[in-house]
Amino acid sequence: MRHEKAGRLLELARMLAATSEGLTLDEMAERLSVGRRTAERMRDAVRDVFPQLEEVDDPPTRRFRIPSGLDGLFQAPTAEELAALAAAAEVFAQQGASARAGALKSLERKVLSATRAAARRKLAPDLEALLQAETIAVTAGPRPFEDETVLAALREALLSMRRLRFRYEGGATPGRIREVTPFGLLFGRSNYLVADEGQGPRNWRLDRIADVAVADQAAIRPDGFSLQDYADQSFGIFHDDTADVVLRVTPSGAEDALRWRFHAHQSVEAEADGSVLVRFRASGMLELAWHLFTWGDKIQVLSPPGLKSTLAEQIEIARRTHASGSVVPSA
Repeated sequence: MRHEKAGRLLELARMLAATSEGLTLDEMAERLSVGRRTAERMRDAVRDVFPQLEEVDDPPTRRFRIPSGLDGLFQAPTAEELAALAAAAEVFAQQGASARAGALKSLERKVLSATRAAARRKLAPDLEALLQAETIAVTAGPRPFEDETVLAALREALLSMRRLRFRYEGGATPGRIREVTPFGLLFGRSNYLVADEGQGPRNWRLDRIADVAVADQAAIRPDGFSLQDYADQSFGIFHDDTADVVLRVTPSGAEDALRWRFHAHQSVEAEADGSVLVRFRASGMLELAWHLFTWGDKIQVLSPPGLKSTLAEQIEIARRTHASGSVVPSA
């Protein structure tokens, strides 16, 4: 058997050992990007090596899993995997996400401690070489707030489905005590708790939350709420009125636009003149306007009119500020 085929079989075995409910043949085929018949042959080959493979009835189909996991011999990490883990931890650390950086570093230590000594010795030279040859380019932006005490309380409430009580040093009444139903956490350029105080989900900045406590009252979240769908409603973090956005990218920027993701649910259309139309529905027009400035004259806003107005207002504020040399407060 060729090396790459053995690697694919091991990849499938790891998938089957990593799931508690099991995978159907169609799911195997999708994850491995192969046809159903190929997935069947690969499953049979995995069963020859791992006879503990289980078949679970799940009408109208069947699922397969390896319930006892794989022996450590098959689970040794590669230098590339460990380098990627170390790089992810470094990205979090540089961004100020100390809690998540610490969690990844702890995971790295656990993986290494579970790896056989011979495998660790073999990995060490390649891992050291990769860590020296690769680094992360630091980009400008806010350092997200990650207080481990605050995060621990928020996660406790989310896992136990209980309400949260905290003092919020933001909004129209700073210092007011709030009691909310937590929905989830949004991590990005700034970090937010998504929670409902009674008027629907809204974003609460973590750096403005203090004296947080998990209440005894159960948190009842609406059926069907998806944190990812909620996040996808906005271009960035801010949620306001939703609008249908149409952007025309000039031919000079079309190649970059085809490789760019403006929104999770965008559609992209190539035009006969070489330009590109990008369409999506989102809120957060101010954040979108800020982003569009980075494209210079390569993007024209076709709709909505409000986005055009926001761009013009931001340009005027910048013009007046730099023309006079003094800061002009926005309206």
